Amino acid sequence: MDDLALVVDGATKRFYSGSWKGWSIPGLVPRNGKAKMVTAVDQVSFSVRRNEIFGVLGANGSGKSTLIRLIATLLIPDQGRISVFGLDVTREEMRVKKLINRVSVDAAFFKKLSPMENLMYAARLYDMDARCARKQAVEILNQLGIKAESIYNPLENMSRGMQQKVAIARAFLTAPILLLLDEPTTGLDPRSRRDVQEFVLNLRAAHDATIVLTTHDMEEADRLCDRIAVIDNGRVVALDTPEGLKALVARGNGRDPTLEDVFMDLTGKSLKEEGEREG
Repeated sequence: MDDLALVVDGATKRFYSGSWKGWSIPGLVPRNGKAKMVTAVDQVSFSVRRNEIFGVLGANGSGKSTLIRLIATLLIPDQGRISVFGLDVTREEMRVKKLINRVSVDAAFFKKLSPMENLMYAARLYDMDARCARKQAVEILNQLGIKAESIYNPLENMSRGMQQKVAIARAFLTAPILLLLDEPTTGLDPRSRRDVQEFVLNLRAAHDATIVLTTHDMEEADRLCDRIAVIDNGRVVALDTPEGLKALVARGNGRDPTLEDVFMDLTGKSLKEEGEREG
């Protein structure tokens, strides 16, 4: 359908335990013969409408980052099909890459360079006009709360929160129509987290962007997402609006249920404790 930005149909990805994180070689069995196959993403299916903010809520190790890498063409599904605006991510990889960008919790930079230099390098990779790219870079960085005097200072002198804001600015500079945000606010201070969340909401409103957001922050998911898929052990165990998910849990102790209550009810786990243990 024309209004669907993303379709994930039965996506499955397996790794041998002990293989490098995010990588596997099909058919290659570890020499010791003791490693077992682990299914990181297990028959996952959902669709995302254009201009929607779609959340994937799960603990660290639940499979949500592997799912994002599959959508971003960084991994190939072992089974199933994923399409972005009707383009198959496996067969039409290069066309898909032009439509998407990704921000991860461990975004990489040239740390000796400034935010502006990092963004201009990205702009050249996408064949953007240098003058327009520079103007847009300043506007985006300012929207994210990065002061003018910091734009030209080395990234290595900036806080973790500021560096993550630069990662988001770099991703948006290329004007993706599907933006993949993999735990973009993890480890940020409250002010930086709020700045990033406001930017995400403004981004959707002003630029018709579709956003897929993974998180284990309940308040963030509740505030930003139109719909949320709860993922546990590689499987989607529930999918609905935040209010629809909370309606699955009975009200207790005189208070309305939260997404934390939903996650514990569906998985038997505390999302905060699980994230800290596995992180």
